[in-house]
Amino acid sequence: MDSMIQIMLIFISAAVVNNFVLAYFLGICPFLGVSKKTDTALNMGFATTFVMVLTAAISWLINNLILLKYNLPFLQNVTYIITIASLVQLVELFVRKSSPSLYRSLGIFLPLIVTNCAILGLALFSALREYTFVQSLFFGLGAGVGFTLALVIMAGIREELEFADVPESLKGAPITLLVAGMLALAFMGFAGLISA
Repeated sequence: MDSMIQIMLIFISAAVVNNFVLAYFLGICPFLGVSKKTDTALNMGFATTFVMVLTAAISWLINNLILLKYNLPFLQNVTYIITIASLVQLVELFVRKSSPSLYRSLGIFLPLIVTNCAILGLALFSALREYTFVQSLFFGLGAGVGFTLALVIMAGIREELEFADVPESLKGAPITLLVAGMLALAFMGFAGLISA
């Protein structure tokens, strides 16, 4: 039972308390770039979550079965980047074939998942914290859910801001950055609740 509680704490910590976007400021590019429409943000969040879970699984296997076993931890960054790039290519091919409209709406941001530092951070944090395979999976799922949550909240706010009376000097990027800062401050309220 303790291990199940630990897994849930890892999930909640990654999703809310230590949100990759709003606490670690990882993945800011898609956070600001894709958060104009809620449906696009949700789809990008799902794609990123899928890549994060697969990255967590494959990077754990590579790290524990190859890199640590053969004393090659200095190859972590390179192998993680190659793993992430391969997974994103698979997701991109799948989305292009299954939903061309979604592929067009995500635009350049879908291939940019490769350079999303939140995914690389996930692989590195998982290895650094020495999570088990199952813990790594839930850490990846929690990080993806947290990324999606931040993206959708920001998109909802930005959609409402289109109809708000925003001063001319704050329209566009300035108000977006102010809102992102306020969201980060709001999520800081969770800091220290879970130290997993």
